[in-house]
Amino acid sequence: VQLQASGGGWVQAGGSLGLSCAPSEGTFRNWAVGWFRQVPGQEREFVATITWDDGRTYYGDSVKGRFTISRDRAKNTVYLQMNSLKPEDTAVYYCAARPGGIASGSYYYTLPSSYGYWGQGTQVTVSS
Repeated sequence: VQLQASGGGWVQAGGSLGLSCAPSEGTFRNWAVGWFRQVPGQEREFVATITWDDGRTYYGDSVKGRFTISRDRAKNTVYLQMNSLKPEDTAVYYCAARPGGIASGSYYYTLPSSYGYWGQGTQVTVSS
């Protein structure tokens, strides 16, 4: 399965952008799908993830209240809506997916190593 990510671009601080992620084949049923971001020279940072079956969402502290992750079952797509963007949100954003969802009370969904499938990165640039 390959993940196809799209969206991103350039926006001024305070603006909004959206990202989307879809599988090249099949569905995300029983999977968790998330977004990470990375700045050159830094570790990949957890942004958000969603469990496909029951829609549970989890967010990184730096994006809570500004970003929203959602899914469209009919389109078999996961979205990341990014509002009130800040220059520090500038990064390459990666879609990631893991089969089996996320066990309640766990924390591993924040770890890049727990996701076995990755999409190509898409650049998000926020200017001040």
